[in-house]
Amino acid sequence: MLKARLAVGLLALGLATTCSLSARPALAASAAEINRDANTALAKLYEKIPDAKKLASHAKGILIFPSVYKAGFMFGAQYGEGALRKGNKTVGYYNTVAASYGFQAGAQAFGYALFFMSDSALSYLDKSEGFEIGSGPSVVVLDEGLAKTMTSSTLTQDVYAVIFDQKGLMGGLGLQGSKISKIAK
Repeated sequence: MLKARLAVGLLALGLATTCSLSARPALAASAAEINRDANTALAKLYEKIPDAKKLASHAKGILIFPSVYKAGFMFGAQYGEGALRKGNKTVGYYNTVAASYGFQAGAQAFGYALFFMSDSALSYLDKSEGFEIGSGPSVVVLDEGLAKTMTSSTLTQDVYAVIFDQKGLMGGLGLQGSKISKIAK
């Protein structure tokens, strides 16, 4: 059992390490694929949580990750690619990578959108050498219930994250420790 945990842990660590490299043609989607998937994901998000569209109307930019894949057993890793939108125009491409350790088991795919509500938060994303959730601008994760209680007067944070379209089974989901880096497409 210990050998199996060690093997899975090393596999997850290896996946997290290799996913952070910028030249990954086997995992990398084209710009057209990312844009197509981002359009589909935003449409699903707005259909499922209509108030997310209200949030978008106040946002300076939206970073949408249509599909993030997470797997692990004790050690875990996740990876996904997304597009930064200002208005309805894509202005950059990013990946998200995370590694974790703890009580976890399973595999899943999910999407998430980061709504940047201030120019300073968006500027931090553009100027950083990798935006790490948990450092830098504050990020508030909204579930469907919290998203429904938003009004323009309750929008007080720099960045709001909405997780959606979860598939699979995995104990524990969070964005803590995720690193988001700009990628060339």
